[in-house]
Amino acid sequence: MSARGSSWIWQIRRSRSSSANRGRSLPKGTRLMRIDMKRRWLPENVTPFTDKCGRVRYRFRKKGLPNYLFRAEPGTPEFMTEYQAAKQAILPEKVRYERGSFHALIESYYKSKQWARMGDAYQKVRGNALERFRAKHGDKPVSALQARHIDKWMMEISDTPHAANDLRKMLNQLMKHAILLGLRETNPVNATEAIRVDSEGYHCWSEDEIARFDTRWALGTRERLAKELLLYTALRRSDIVRIGRQNRQDNLLILRHSKNKSDTVIPILPPLARALDAIEVQHLTYLVTAFGKPFTAAGFGNWFGERCEMAGLPHCTAHGLRKAMARRLAEAGVSTLEGRAVTGHKSDAMFAHYAKKANDKIMAHRALTIVSDALGLANENGKLSEKGK
Repeated sequence: MSARGSSWIWQIRRSRSSSANRGRSLPKGTRLMRIDMKRRWLPENVTPFTDKCGRVRYRFRKKGLPNYLFRAEPGTPEFMTEYQAAKQAILPEKVRYERGSFHALIESYYKSKQWARMGDAYQKVRGNALERFRAKHGDKPVSALQARHIDKWMMEISDTPHAANDLRKMLNQLMKHAILLGLRETNPVNATEAIRVDSEGYHCWSEDEIARFDTRWALGTRERLAKELLLYTALRRSDIVRIGRQNRQDNLLILRHSKNKSDTVIPILPPLARALDAIEVQHLTYLVTAFGKPFTAAGFGNWFGERCEMAGLPHCTAHGLRKAMARRLAEAGVSTLEGRAVTGHKSDAMFAHYAKKANDKIMAHRALTIVSDALGLANENGKLSEKGK
């Protein structure tokens, strides 16, 4: 949203309480209503909604008049022009994007199989990024994009390397789609490099930290159930907040990952079974807010982070428990393929990234024990024999 639009919203918010704004007028016939979840003032008969691409949009609906989807952001003069036209049933012509432009490419991408395979949460994040990109470059021809342009855009936001790398990933997906459509023959993203990030990401919980959390939050608490679900399912927050009694069949949890829409079956290990049995579940989801409502993924992450702080673990997070399970899997000697079956990762590299905190001493001891047994290097006391020296 433009700065001008933001100012307009601020003025309307203040108009009922500030004498400085009492003299300001709005278009005749405009009544305002407040949308609490978005903290925005919207004209009468205008409501927000999330479309199938995960974008927040606004529509006009009034009995006896055609429905209308707004193009401009609330708070801008363009939005109010559209609003007045919708009230008078003066509907604009359907927008037709020029073939070969980023506008047309992105619209086509929203209808692609690649987009449909994304989870709802990922679609929302990626959709917002695509809309920001097309607001700047939508009219430009896809065929004109070169590696130097991508590198320039990445350097402009290099102070936030994750955002720069996400931009590169997004453009890579768009260029692959453009090649499928015959708009390009090559992918310029391949000639660029991701920005190196000197960060290990979320902290991986140690066994000592897991024990300290258990000491603070006993069985029968929401906090303990949340921790056991996170650790012994290795699910993402977006899945943890959806899981409930309907997903449990005998001693298994069966669900579909929200991110990549793949099905998974998770055996319920004893620590998780005890936590599930220790708390009375009265809702469709195992975890609910203090008001008995399901968590959002972000809300759950914030709530769990606060509980970690109360346990003296301010650096620990919900996602860090997913890493802890990957670490445990690596230390137990499971194969990468077996580990991915638990965590839901699609590549060996990503699972390896999560499991890199595995204790080298534990894995080295296990590996050498296997070699020792295979070559007969151990004596009856279990120690390496003279043969192996």
